[in-house]
Amino acid sequence: MFSKRTEPRSISSQLVLLFTLASALLLCCGLGVFYWIVVRHAFEEDNAVLAEKVFAVSADFKKSGGPKAPPAELNNQRAGESAIYWVRIVDSGGGILAETRGMNLLLPVNIFPPAQRSTVSFPNPKDYQIGAKLFSLVATIEDTGGQSYTIQVAQDRSSDEQFRKQFAELVAVVLALGVLASALIALTVAKRGLQPLAEMTRSFERVGPTHLNERVPTARWPRELRPLAIAFDDMLDRLEDSFTRLSQFSADLAHELRTPIANILGETQVTLTRARTPDEYREVIESTAGECERLSGIVDNLLFLARAEAADQQIQRTFFDARAAIEKIADYYQAIAEERHVAIISEGEGEIYADPMLFGRAVSNLVDNALRFTSDSGMIRISIASRPANSEISVSDTGCGIIAEHLPRVFDRFYRADSSRSSQGAGLGLALVKSIVDLHGGSATVKSEVDHGTCFILTFPSKLSVESKI
Repeated sequence: MFSKRTEPRSISSQLVLLFTLASALLLCCGLGVFYWIVVRHAFEEDNAVLAEKVFAVSADFKKSGGPKAPPAELNNQRAGESAIYWVRIVDSGGGILAETRGMNLLLPVNIFPPAQRSTVSFPNPKDYQIGAKLFSLVATIEDTGGQSYTIQVAQDRSSDEQFRKQFAELVAVVLALGVLASALIALTVAKRGLQPLAEMTRSFERVGPTHLNERVPTARWPRELRPLAIAFDDMLDRLEDSFTRLSQFSADLAHELRTPIANILGETQVTLTRARTPDEYREVIESTAGECERLSGIVDNLLFLARAEAADQQIQRTFFDARAAIEKIADYYQAIAEERHVAIISEGEGEIYADPMLFGRAVSNLVDNALRFTSDSGMIRISIASRPANSEISVSDTGCGIIAEHLPRVFDRFYRADSSRSSQGAGLGLALVKSIVDLHGGSATVKSEVDHGTCFILTFPSKLSVESKI
């Protein structure tokens, strides 16, 4: 069974929901406390009035001399008038001595709570519901004339109960209207608050392959959206740079491939215009083979660069003697250097934590580059410097140097500081060096002065530095 994928809820709906729930909770708490205070205050006032009535009836009963002259409260009710207080006198044997007219029909003797002496404490009223009427019942014991009598007093609280229900309904209506108003306010606030995000979206939509120079001004956005605008602008900078590099790379690649192909095609077409001697055909074939080797070298280097930039590219790092590795490279180029009376000097000691094959290729490219641009009777120096955090390999020469404005781009593919040097390489050697060093997590830098030579420095991190980054 595949689980059903639910669409993520919008930010606006989440804000409205959370704001409405928070408002509803606050309204419930506030109105609930207000309702409880009002109702409790009303019933406490009723209890206080009931207590006063009970004490007044008891005092009147004692003053009148007992059941011979019932309390005046029993005679205050007029015919057809609804009584608020109902009073009954009961003797010690349970007999009814006097009561408010019609009391026995609504309030029998046995429904009252047990009688207590009012001199001890005022008893708690007992609520009694009959039909639509609500009564509070109290019973006290009074002694007079040597006998004990029970005075039962009932307070009609039907109007208070009706007020409580109406007040509860009013609170519920206010709560419902408050929640609805909170939802509308939350919707308005969320819509207004997210409006900058919609404007930013429209700004993003204007960005395209032909409008990579578009930017999102950070100053006009709220503080919460500024990091997003800054990150987007940084992304556009990277995209524009990558797109420019890719366009330049495509143009350079087409140019580099077109030249040897044009040479092969031209020589072949010229050769086919008439019959040639075997030596002439041999020269054409040798020239074609040379151009094919050049094409093969360009393709191999491009494939290596593509693999080097792959996210899953793995390298086999190991410790090896850097001095032995650079001396081996120096011996390889020694014959070419001697022909031009160029000295190759190796100095320094230390171990390198890197891929030996890739390390050798990077240093070889630097030495080959130095040989091409170092004048006769010059010198190439390969130095090693070991540190706890990294190891440095520097290749310096006494050549013509590089103009300062070209230094930032010397590691770009197909880039040449001097167009006249196009015949001396495809412009991929230093790009390969940079890719190899990047694979190891190191860095490649260059220092150069015109007519004073150039120095390339490769930094390879130590094993401890590599493991700390993993």
